[in-house]
Amino acid sequence: MTDTQTSVVDEADRALKAKHRAMWASGDYPALASDLIWSLGPRLVDAVGVQAGDRVLDVAAGSGNAAIPAALRGATVVASDLTPELFDAGRRRAREAGAELEWREADAEALPFPDDAFDAVVSSVGVMFAPHHERSATEILRVARPGGRIGVLSWTPQGFVGRMFATMKPFNAPPPPGAQPAPLWGDDAHVRELFGASVTDFSAVRETVTIDRFDTGGRFREYFASHYGPTIAVYRRIADDPAQVAALDAALDALADAAIVDGRMQWEYLLVTATVR
Repeated sequence: MTDTQTSVVDEADRALKAKHRAMWASGDYPALASDLIWSLGPRLVDAVGVQAGDRVLDVAAGSGNAAIPAALRGATVVASDLTPELFDAGRRRAREAGAELEWREADAEALPFPDDAFDAVVSSVGVMFAPHHERSATEILRVARPGGRIGVLSWTPQGFVGRMFATMKPFNAPPPPGAQPAPLWGDDAHVRELFGASVTDFSAVRETVTIDRFDTGGRFREYFASHYGPTIAVYRRIADDPAQVAALDAALDALADAAIVDGRMQWEYLLVTATVR
């Protein structure tokens, strides 16, 4: 690749990361995480076996739903994310919980930490949204020490959130070259391939989190259209086309209505843990 080609690729990557940062800063992801999926963080911390004295990195930490529980166990924790706009809510929650940790702006595909720096590296529905999966997996492996633990929790393609992304896809812009779908991190074969022979004790289990906030598909759609960056971005893209907006409304309503049973939804995720060789 020539210097000019490299420069073009780098510029495109910077533009993509800026777009991702703006997307996740829109709406109110910290409120969504608190309202709906805060329990996933402690589940991941339990699965990885975080202990007092561990050095822990939370990749794509958002407002800290894994980082804060890890810190409350006595670990030395760095919460890193491409979107530091999410940190203010995380800091407030950490203060309320009595947790002390470091918040650091960082790209999951180019982590600003030395090799072998952490005893455990975790990510709760976070690193899955970095567009180049192999880069992120390589970085996770690089900053975890030999014998250290890795834990990644991701929405599955077949689960509700994976199907929500599939529902929004026809209304969204085509992905840039090389970008991979986020729910692939919820496919155990894909994650096994990403980490490969660099890990041992690989475990992948499918579990669900119960969501009891929405009694109709319309209420779900309204909440996500105001709180969740990826959904907000799709609606902004089609805002000038009322027919497209109506079609997306109907598709999301139908998806959620079918998933609500007795006022509850079950959102499936894949929980991967492994030990670095």
